[in-house]
Amino acid sequence: MAWRKGWDRVQITPPGEDLPRDAVAPVIVSASRSTDIPAFYGDWLMERLRKGYAARINPFSGRTEYVSFDKTRLLVFWTKNAAPFLAYLPELDGSGLSYLFQYTLNDYEKERLEPCIPSIHDRVESFAELARRIGKGRTVWRYDPVLLSGSLDVEGLLARIADLGDALRYSTKRLVISFIDIERYPRVKRNLLSAGFEDVREPTHPEIEAICTGLADLNRDWRLSISACGESLDLSSFGIGKGQCINYDQIVSEFSGDRALMEFLETPVLEKGLEKGLHALKDPGQRSTCGCIIAKDIGQYSTCPHLCAYCYANASPATVVRNLIRMNEQGERESLLGFRS
Repeated sequence: MAWRKGWDRVQITPPGEDLPRDAVAPVIVSASRSTDIPAFYGDWLMERLRKGYAARINPFSGRTEYVSFDKTRLLVFWTKNAAPFLAYLPELDGSGLSYLFQYTLNDYEKERLEPCIPSIHDRVESFAELARRIGKGRTVWRYDPVLLSGSLDVEGLLARIADLGDALRYSTKRLVISFIDIERYPRVKRNLLSAGFEDVREPTHPEIEAICTGLADLNRDWRLSISACGESLDLSSFGIGKGQCINYDQIVSEFSGDRALMEFLETPVLEKGLEKGLHALKDPGQRSTCGCIIAKDIGQYSTCPHLCAYCYANASPATVVRNLIRMNEQGERESLLGFRS
């Protein structure tokens, strides 16, 4: 399988159509940064995998994109609640596809910033169960976003992270943190204000240093690999690396037996060296500070019923409700917005 910055293109013929459609055929599929597929859309995903393709409506152009799974070797799941998806793991294992989980587990219960997710106890249990099923090297703990508020100062935040870390330390090898960006993303600011969270704020630079110092102290016991997602700050003095959530080292370590996946990842590194090879593999669709390996996302904005107040992917709760009604009315769905050609 040839590597390149991008994906092969293939043709698919959806059922009921005579003419083929162009589709991209990514090696790595992200499922999904845009919505929580494991929590809410596992049935949809498994049906699309069986049929060999999915459709996605581009949020910027409004055009429908087809994604073929013909070349796919790795699925990267992003979730806050993997429990509903556990039932699909045997079928996924039988498919021959590799997969790993980016599992966000925050503690903002007192603030009610994540109103529609299960309790912390249930989420910790599902995280541990997932790790038992697939191995702790394939379950990444995300504390994302890191934020402060009128009821949550640095000391309180670190106490909550400490409790979670103590509970998860044997179920993962990696912790990814990301500091909230409110001023940079008008949608995040608007959603927080409309939900009545005027006191939620970004940590100041001294507070970021205090948080990272606390994490470094906690990690003397946990011994996790900690990285910061999408941050321009150099936090290496705290033992916190640059973020690469879809991570070269993790994938090579966990899936070295997948020759096609290894060829895709290792060819540019062997030809160009590590630094230039990783740059060639960098996802051009993400922020400049994002170090992720290139992947194609198959999710859809404004479809996540978690309704987290700080979410950048939901335009508003009302938009999510409208989309859920639309999806239920459409029946069989190629995309998560009910598109049917």
